[in-house]
Amino acid sequence: MELVKIYQSLQDLTRLRVLHLLMPGPLCVCHFQTILGEPQVKISKHLAYLRARGLVQCRRQGNWVIYMLPAKPSPALQVNLACLEKCVDDVPLFMRDRARLTKLAPFLVARGLGGCGPARLRGGATGSVLGRRRACG
Repeated sequence: MELVKIYQSLQDLTRLRVLHLLMPGPLCVCHFQTILGEPQVKISKHLAYLRARGLVQCRRQGNWVIYMLPAKPSPALQVNLACLEKCVDDVPLFMRDRARLTKLAPFLVARGLGGCGPARLRGGATGSVLGRRRACG
């Protein structure tokens, strides 16, 4: 049942933060690293979990994998994402994430079109993300 998959996905703080960051638009793994301050392995595992349950989609662009919310989310997912957005408006951790995303935004050429270099330079993501190939699909 899809609703159970949605609620299972929303049980984790990192996955909630990832979904919240994807609301304005697509991001690369390195952008999540920069904003969340988490290692690539942790971010990738959470993104794979969300993708396997249909909460995010991805596409490859050069060396990067760009993640986004589904183009046509189910009504259940739409309602839960709207609730997430309202519920975290005054939560400091989510406000800080959104502020970091806003600060990074000028370096995201055409929103989510790769370019992990600027994100890494501005945010000091842990671990090297340049030149790695990531699976999508």
